[in-house]
Amino acid sequence: MASNGKKSKRKKIIIFSVIGTVLIALAVIVFMGSKKEPIVAIQVEKVQARTITQLVTATGKIQPEVQVKISPEVSGEIVDLPVKEGDHVRRGDVLMKIKPDVYIAQRNQWAAGLLQAKAAVSKTEPDFHRMESLFKKGLVSQSDYDQSKAAFDQSTAAYAQAKASVDQAEESLRKTTVLSPMDGTVSQLNSEKGERVLGTQQFQGTDVMTIADLTRMEARVDVSENDVILVHVGDTARVAVDALPDRKVNAVVYEIANTATSKGLGTQEEVTNFQVKMRIVDTGVPLRPGMSMTGDVETQTKQNVLTVPIQCVTTRMPKMEVKEGQGDAQSGQVVAPGSSTPSAKSRSENKPKEIVFSVENGVAKAIPVKRGISNDQYVEITQGVTDSMRVVSGSYKAINRELEDGMKVRVEETKKPGDEKAKGA
Repeated sequence: MASNGKKSKRKKIIIFSVIGTVLIALAVIVFMGSKKEPIVAIQVEKVQARTITQLVTATGKIQPEVQVKISPEVSGEIVDLPVKEGDHVRRGDVLMKIKPDVYIAQRNQWAAGLLQAKAAVSKTEPDFHRMESLFKKGLVSQSDYDQSKAAFDQSTAAYAQAKASVDQAEESLRKTTVLSPMDGTVSQLNSEKGERVLGTQQFQGTDVMTIADLTRMEARVDVSENDVILVHVGDTARVAVDALPDRKVNAVVYEIANTATSKGLGTQEEVTNFQVKMRIVDTGVPLRPGMSMTGDVETQTKQNVLTVPIQCVTTRMPKMEVKEGQGDAQSGQVVAPGSSTPSAKSRSENKPKEIVFSVENGVAKAIPVKRGISNDQYVEITQGVTDSMRVVSGSYKAINRELEDGMKVRVEETKKPGDEKAKGA
């Protein structure tokens, strides 16, 4: 029995020893694997010379270059409205008539007053001339002469005032018929026959309709304050209208606002824009006021410049080196051995740097670059790269997060559109 116990104990010791050896081996494998340098999968493209056009993109609305809001200058009921929305009108055509009864009565009233004033002048004028003749001969006194002259001057002034009132009444009566000030189209009609409208000569009255010249259309866009300095009068633009998805319309910048318009003033969402107007030069395009559009303004074109895909350029913070015992110029503190507190100069230089990653012998190399103009696909590189250099173009995660200078990489073939379909076929 004692012999069997010893064998069982020896067997357990052997089993536990084997298990312990396996666990130690697994721990060593895991530890060695964790110390292995990671390899990042990437895609690359070559630096190439291209012709590149810089674009400023903005959204806005299609509007007529010339449009006039029609408001009456007299108040009253619309008794005739011979036009409807969409009608073409010519300069001088009747747009509407306002009930003239009140203005006819006013004209007649002032006309009667004018007749009375004229009769007064007819009476006082010969009396004054006769009194003037007698005064020169010394046959009447100064006071009699002055009294006659005052009566004549008063009647003359009353006549002039009555004449002005009649002219004003005639003008008000004439304004009860509203004529078109231009050739165009009734693009908007806001009132109906029988409605009462308000009209004043000093302020805008009821907005009855809008006449627009639809043969001359423009695109009005809001451009941010950072981009407006790139836009110049005469720049070519391509306008994509939402209602015409398969067509782009040619346009030319002809006006840039000098004063900004701000939205969300005083808030974190404050936006400052400048309105830019672009004249549509294509003819025969079925555009209507108020259509939504997106305009690409071609601000600058460069030929045969070195370019890379726009996603290749990223930013990295430079690594600071601070010597032990060096003082901080701003705080006056001394950096202790082993400390990494930067000096004021180091902090001023600690700004993100634009870089691209090149690939040499399976290793990524960070190259500081300076960029020029760009479009929606490529960016000009003015310093830092050479023609045909291979730079990392993907993935987004690799370029912006994973890659560091000197890291090992594995180049994968760039997937092209349609590869998955072809593979599935």
